[in-house]
Amino acid sequence: MIVTIEEIEAFVCIARLGGFTEASRRLDRSQPAISRRIRELERSLGTELFERTGRRAALTEAGRALLPYAETVLATIRDGERAVQDVSEPGGAQSLSLAIVGTLADSHIVDALRAFEAHFPEVTVDLRTATSREVSTLVRDGEASLGLRYFPDADPELESIPLGAERLLVVVPASHPVTARRLPDLRAFHGERWLGFPPERGQSDSLGHLLERLTESPITRVDSLTAQKRLVEAGLGIALMPTSSVREELRIGSLRAIEIDNLGASLPVVVVRRRSGYRSRPATAFLDALKEHTPELRAPAFKTSGPSGRRMDR
Repeated sequence: MIVTIEEIEAFVCIARLGGFTEASRRLDRSQPAISRRIRELERSLGTELFERTGRRAALTEAGRALLPYAETVLATIRDGERAVQDVSEPGGAQSLSLAIVGTLADSHIVDALRAFEAHFPEVTVDLRTATSREVSTLVRDGEASLGLRYFPDADPELESIPLGAERLLVVVPASHPVTARRLPDLRAFHGERWLGFPPERGQSDSLGHLLERLTESPITRVDSLTAQKRLVEAGLGIALMPTSSVREELRIGSLRAIEIDNLGASLPVVVVRRRSGYRSRPATAFLDALKEHTPELRAPAFKTSGPSGRRMDR
């Protein structure tokens, strides 16, 4: 049985994106080429890996069994490439791949990047933005050496290194009747429609779960931060967001942020990396730069208050 890396790469990409067309775009290959790779892989393994329904592709039981091993293979190969690069080019051109939640690309992260690039001008930084879940996937697959996301990842294959936390604020439209900049509690928003992210399965401390514990008011689930902000601006609800995600809207006055004294909620920021992954010199140096340039993220332990007022540690 002969299985190629290209076949494994195509298999993992289709499994992640849910379709052959999407995978062909991501891998910059024609759809027939991607289909051919999967046919060869299925022929080698003697079983079908995907169930095709229209343009969508779902993993079969065999495909689900293969996926974690295929991911490990890809990540190991990418680790090997980084290890060889460290040895063969110790003082020459190197690269650092980072995945980061877009709202974290704020001043403290920019400061860390500037400091890193000043000390390591020979290193090329490949920066990708994604959701927290996608950040973990990129790190798990070896496409990124380090990832910056909200909340620790429960996956035992990943190590979550705490950087601190961002304070959460209630964000309202500029025309909202509550004009105070600070309130003792959330009672002024009783009965309001909240906009929040869907709770993440397997992540009991995700922002979606947090909002459920903070309010008994109706919550409309919106899985896009940008969409949430536009809906709040339109007066269609209020939201709970970290300051960094609405800094521009606050500056131009399209949104207002209200501090809540007893909210006691913050959004943990962590760096994720593979526990068994290769520790390249650029990745280690950038992690040191992050710890040095993110003092404003330092915050007390993450706590939230539920509807009953009982405090819950996370």
